[in-house]
Amino acid sequence: MSQYITVEIQDGSFQTYVAFPDVLPAPTIVVIQEILGVNADIRDTCHELASQGYIAVSPDLFWRLEPGVDLSDQSEAEWQKGVALYTAFDYDAGVADIAATIETARSLPGANGKIGLLGYCLGGLMTFITTARKGADASVVYYGGNTEKYLDEATDIKNPLLIHLGEEDEYISKEAQAAIIAALKDNAAAQVFTYPGRRHAFARHRGQHYDKDAAALANGRTADFFQLHLI
Repeated sequence: MSQYITVEIQDGSFQTYVAFPDVLPAPTIVVIQEILGVNADIRDTCHELASQGYIAVSPDLFWRLEPGVDLSDQSEAEWQKGVALYTAFDYDAGVADIAATIETARSLPGANGKIGLLGYCLGGLMTFITTARKGADASVVYYGGNTEKYLDEATDIKNPLLIHLGEEDEYISKEAQAAIIAALKDNAAAQVFTYPGRRHAFARHRGQHYDKDAAALANGRTADFFQLHLI
């Protein structure tokens, strides 16, 4: 079962997509969007998580710019629109919206109080920042662009963290990847996995750079990670 709920905050409200598992109570995973919005790919991810026994919620982080963004990477026009929204996005406001989503998620019928974060691309960065500033029970980052610019916050990360990086990511340079790995190497709660030959968004359903084997490996590691820390 899936539905949209409204999250109310001080300066407005926004829609959040929710997919429920068959069995409740259950932990909740907040799924944080890419630059393409809460699109078919993100909704598919929510349904996959629900099939694994989680309540999955995905907030519309672009609501201040344009509510209801739903794009793909299949046309240049859609991609450029996503890039423009990404460029205009306010990260601090995004963290506040994710925190509000977490609080709303805790009170959903059937939620058991445990919260995971899972983000892709822009959402990967937002997962990293939110984990550092707000915390969660467990967090997973897929190829978070610009994460290297926020590594001064890495020491604030206390909960379990898993990061996936494609070694040939065109948006996260090898130098940036090395910096991310170095910043977290002494954090016993953090793990970083890299995927040789894989480009950005290798786990995006239907994406131009989707790689079945790498996605299956990363998603399997993610499933095991959440099973360990949330179930």
